[in-house]
Amino acid sequence: MREPGNIRAVEALGIDMMGFIFWPPSVRYVASKPAYLPEHARRVGVFVDADIEDVLSRTADFGLDIVQLHGSETPAYVRCLRERLAAQDVSPSAQSPSEGVGSGSKMLRIIKALPVATASDLAAAQAYDTLVDAFLFDTRTPLPGGSGCQFDWDVLADYDLQLPFLLSGGIGPDDADRLRRFSHPRCIGFDINSRFESAPAVKDINALDIFLRHIRQQ
Repeated sequence: MREPGNIRAVEALGIDMMGFIFWPPSVRYVASKPAYLPEHARRVGVFVDADIEDVLSRTADFGLDIVQLHGSETPAYVRCLRERLAAQDVSPSAQSPSEGVGSGSKMLRIIKALPVATASDLAAAQAYDTLVDAFLFDTRTPLPGGSGCQFDWDVLADYDLQLPFLLSGGIGPDDADRLRRFSHPRCIGFDINSRFESAPAVKDINALDIFLRHIRQQ
């Protein structure tokens, strides 16, 4: 997200989290703080192999609730980042990530995005099991994210860690029925982006509204 009016309109739909991309090569890169930031949705900063000092600066400047790491960040990097965030007093204790990302807490959490093509890719999650608060499983592509393509969700049946995850990767308006049928005890939500856009970083409010109404049907 980037445009103030679009941010307000999307937040009014009752979404849980809103992402701000801080990776300069992205067409959705947020170069400066928008005039309006969400007041109810949790603010997620998306970083790709960023310098930790940059993550700390953006976290403070944007009042981020969640840091999403979407590059090849190592466990050592994540450990250092968690310690630095804790020292900056914007995140919980580095030793005790006690509440899931889907909780009502406003304290900052760390999500690690992992690329998935086959069930064997899920093994990478093990190295981050005690360091992050949730995973985001995205489609494996040559570059970080933004492909609009999906992976085979059935491979997630092999995910057996206790950490929750978000399902991502090319989810579009026509996937509502599939998502309603998708079931995994650790799945806490769905990440949507490019297939709901009328332009980079601008969401189609009507398409998103219809999709959310369908998803939320009982």
